[in-house]
Order: sequence, then structure tokens, then C-alpha cells
Amino acid sequence: MSTTLNRIDLRSGGAADLGTVDAIMQAAFDPRFGEAWTRSQCLGILAMPGVWLTIASVDGEAAGFAIARIVADEVELLLLATAPTMRRRGVGSAILRSVMADSLMRGAISLHLEVRDGNGAIALYSQSGFNKVGERKRYYRGADGQAFDAFTFRRELA
Repeated sequence: MSTTLNRIDLRSGGAADLGTVDAIMQAAFDPRFGEAWTRSQCLGILAMPGVWLTIASVDGEAAGFAIARIVADEVELLLLATAPTMRRRGVGSAILRSVMADSLMRGAISLHLEVRDGNGAIALYSQSGFNKVGERKRYYRGADGQAFDAFTFRRELA
């Protein structure tokens, strides 16, 4: 049974939050699929113009995060992860709504993302108005060398 949380706190994050981001990412992303970024990759992307980090917490406990970037009038959701203990409780939806609102405030007209075929987050994106617009065959490489397809999704914001 899933339970929606009463209070999910969302805030802007930065390089000082990378320990939290890394801990959530390592717990949330199965290494079989090669989706997790390294701390260096996260630090590098956060230093780029137009990139922002959103941190979610529940009762002071880190619950999830998202990293997004705006280029011109499009936003790309680069990463979104929810701590396994917080899944199916509204955290991912709250983070996604926050990214969409932040995207609009930054002048974006659309938001796009990519996700591995079979990832449970596809349901969240579909329910949030995203449409599948493409596929990248054998895009992700798992730790054992196995390849997995990626799907690209897009949602108009304005």
C-alpha cells in the first residue's frame, strides 16, 4: 500500500548537496543499468549556466532530487531520483511539479527527458503529461556490458 506524505519540502540545492545527491542516486539507481552519474559529473553539470538542483526532504530526511537545465526555451530533466524508502509516496511527483514550475519561471515552453526502457518512472512521466517522442537503441550500458534502450519524452509547458 502506498501512502502520500503530508509534507514534502523542496528547496534549491548546490555543490554542497552532492553528498546527499550521491547517496540517493546510489540507492535509487540499479547499477545493472548504468544510469547513475558520478559525483564529478554532477559537480561539472552544476557549474554550467542554466542548471539547477532541486532537493526534496521529508521530516528532515533527504527524499529525492532533480537536476535540470534550460537552453533557450527548452528544459531538459537530466536526473530525477527518489530514495527507495520514499517511493510511491508523492515525492517524485512533487519534484517533477517543482521542475515544471521552475521551468516556466525561467521562460521554458517545453520540458524533455530520457529514461531507460522498463524504468518504473515512465508511469510518472506519462501521468504527468509527457509523450514519448523517440527512442535511442542500446543507449544505456550496464555494468555487465548489457545494452538497454532509452526513450525520449517531451511535455509542452506553455
